[in-house]
Amino acid sequence: MSLVGQPERATQNRVIALFRDELSYRYLGDWTDRDGNSNVEESLLTAWLTRTGYTPAQISVAMHKLRTEADNHNRTLYGNNQAVYNLLRYGVPVKIEAGKVTETVHLINWREPEQNDFAIAEEVTLKGNHERRPDLVLYVNGIAIGVLELKNSRVTIGDGIRQNLSNQQPQFNAWFFSTVQIIFAGNDSEGLQYGAIGTAEKYFLRWKEDEDDNSRFKLDKYLLKLCEKRRLIELMHDFVLFDGGVKKLPRVHQYFGIRAAQEHVRQKKSGIIWHTQGSGKSIVKWILENNPNARVAIITDRDELDKQIERVFTDAGEAIKRTSSGRDLMRQLGQAKPRLLCSLVHKFGRNDVDDFDAFIKELETQPSPTVGEVFVFVDECHRTQGGKLHRVMKALMPNAVFIGFTGTPLLMKDKATSLEVFGGYIHTYKFSEGVEDGVGPGL
Repeated sequence: MSLVGQPERATQNRVIALFRDELSYRYLGDWTDRDGNSNVEESLLTAWLTRTGYTPAQISVAMHKLRTEADNHNRTLYGNNQAVYNLLRYGVPVKIEAGKVTETVHLINWREPEQNDFAIAEEVTLKGNHERRPDLVLYVNGIAIGVLELKNSRVTIGDGIRQNLSNQQPQFNAWFFSTVQIIFAGNDSEGLQYGAIGTAEKYFLRWKEDEDDNSRFKLDKYLLKLCEKRRLIELMHDFVLFDGGVKKLPRVHQYFGIRAAQEHVRQKKSGIIWHTQGSGKSIVKWILENNPNARVAIITDRDELDKQIERVFTDAGEAIKRTSSGRDLMRQLGQAKPRLLCSLVHKFGRNDVDDFDAFIKELETQPSPTVGEVFVFVDECHRTQGGKLHRVMKALMPNAVFIGFTGTPLLMKDKATSLEVFGGYIHTYKFSEGVEDGVGPGL
């Protein structure tokens, strides 16, 4: 199959057919000359909310709140996008009249992905200071959540990425991107790259899955993977992170690693995740949200990492308690709150212990009472878990699930000790595939 010179129009026609015939999206048409193209198509959203059972009054209030958050001129695009995401993720609180109870209008059905209205339009003309026309826009229930720029096979994907970045500038059409969750650029020779709003060109990601399957264009293969209804809804619900001014989406190994960790957590099994940094925040968030009884303690071995973890979770909107000692951590876990804590591993040590085995036996006969189901995340676990300290923590928290993170290829001795301590691997990342941003703390 010759890739060179494949006209852009032919690629676009094929991709539209893929969305319509294989992914079962509704085709809304060519919107070049349509007036009033918007990131919230009110007629589509109203129709879906009505089918879902909401009243006209509820829909009107929810629509007004969504519009207000999406078009706030006193915030950056990042601020508006985060506010809209919170409404998509958690629903819109609606109070019809004074004295009535506040109800929640859910703009997306997260539990039953197929019940949402998935649609695609092409050549969506955006009126602004400068008119622009994204090739394809994906809508869920009338809300624009994806933008795709397609190039012919002789033009680099980078051109499509730069076009998307230009469109997000205030002088062009930043307003449209306040609802957008994923941005794509692709062509037939290079395939597909994706990012979030504000993602710099060098940080756009490539998906890798079923690499042995070369039966069709990579562009098509990865659109089928990422835009399949269930996966797209799952990516938006579980894998979007607002992290101190930067919106982040998962790399492919983080996506599969987090899914594997979710299964381990459900089964209350310990294990090790061997990854580049970034997976831990999503898993912690998922545990706290899906298990109301869960408590999470994050243990690290360096003061600067302890401070960094506190800052990272605070920036991501998760309240975290930084404990002053092992005893303080156990005291906090002995009460119902806080649910998320961090501590330094060496603060579990006891320098005055002559008979370590006797000390462990004493701890094991008098374990510290903890409230809830405790999950202990150990960062850079190959360094911190040489044996003694881990035995202390296991003795203190005999019923806890221990998850180890490492971003470092393990030496044989470390590997044997780590596997003995935590059990098997939950998920590993092949470092031979290359790491764009270096290998940092595993969490």
